[in-house]
Amino acid sequence: MKKEDLPQDPGALAKFTREVCYVKNDDGKYETALSEGWDVKKQALDSAWEDVNERVEEARKAVANGEKSPVYYFMELRLMDLSVLSGYTGIFPFFIKRHFKPSVFKGLSERKLEKYARAFDITVSELTNFKG
Repeated sequence: MKKEDLPQDPGALAKFTREVCYVKNDDGKYETALSEGWDVKKQALDSAWEDVNERVEEARKAVANGEKSPVYYFMELRLMDLSVLSGYTGIFPFFIKRHFKPSVFKGLSERKLEKYARAFDITVSELTNFKG
């Protein structure tokens, strides 16, 4: 891409940062240039965030309906999956899946609740009192 063709569309992070891109100068050699953003990239990111927000909302409703435990909601909210949450807590994914069940969640020890709370950067009280 030539330097004059570099997109300067306002992106989602335009107020905070600019993106470094490689462009060809007048001599045909590559150099770096700054771009404020690109509409296509902004649309793709907006679409991805819409999907994330839908998943979080579905998780919140599942907790409110008593189908899932708060562990499931906070895992979605913090953009984690089972393996990431397992890495932060030291709890095997199989057990984390079991902890998604409200009946199993109610019986968790204080120690396990503390591990989850630390991983989600919340208090144990926030975790146990979340009702969706």
